[in-house]
Amino acid sequence: MKNEYERIQKWLAARGLGSRREIERWISEGRLRINGKPAELGQKINGHERLSLDGRPLRVSPEKDAPRQVLMYHKPAGEICTRKDPEGRRSVFRSLPKLRQGRWVSVGRLDLNTAGLLLFTNDGQLAHKLMHPSAEIEREYWVRVAGEVNEETLTALRQGMMLDDGFARFDDVSPLMAPHDDDTQYNRYYSVTLREGRNREVRRLWEAVGCQVSRLKRTRFGTVELPKELAAGRYRNLSAGELNALLNELKPKKTSRGEDE
Repeated sequence: MKNEYERIQKWLAARGLGSRREIERWISEGRLRINGKPAELGQKINGHERLSLDGRPLRVSPEKDAPRQVLMYHKPAGEICTRKDPEGRRSVFRSLPKLRQGRWVSVGRLDLNTAGLLLFTNDGQLAHKLMHPSAEIEREYWVRVAGEVNEETLTALRQGMMLDDGFARFDDVSPLMAPHDDDTQYNRYYSVTLREGRNREVRRLWEAVGCQVSRLKRTRFGTVELPKELAAGRYRNLSAGELNALLNELKPKKTSRGEDE
């Protein structure tokens, strides 16, 4: 690949500098430069150019020699999913191991008050594929809600409704047993699943039926489940089996007639 040219967002993503979506945002905001000039979307490079981000040099090997890594992290509530924060709040990236080349790219985000499973990889192209809506990868959450919930409420959540950014629905809503130390008259517990990662979508769906989410935790992303033994603030690499199962989620799905969708 020494002399092969690729679109800059694809080239940088392959070396773990960010997801393609993130790199495209750098370009549109004028933050990324090539040989001193603003980068353009779709511009092709081969890695022998001078690259800078926010005025600082990006030192990246032209060769993609870093092996792919994917890890899971148990995010505590109160951590942000951006690298820096003007308010000084703790970032999830502070808890991750250092990489010799490239940097960790998060597979989606969880908002400040949401805990649970986050995946990170040094392969920006993989992150892009896992986050893309066309992958339709299922996310599962454990949620505590306050408010009146009956069968009509659950039916509305399954059938879906219009939010301010489009139609949304849960693929499934299942009641859970409440912890012994909680007031089941006020707090009710559910497992919910959906196949997209729009901003605060779980919270907004419950709010649309008159309920407030008081706790939210992601427990599964595709085939990867958050292990009970993984404490908040800790991480571990995916096993070979876990990674293969996750990659299989990206293969074309078969229809009932055996055809690829």
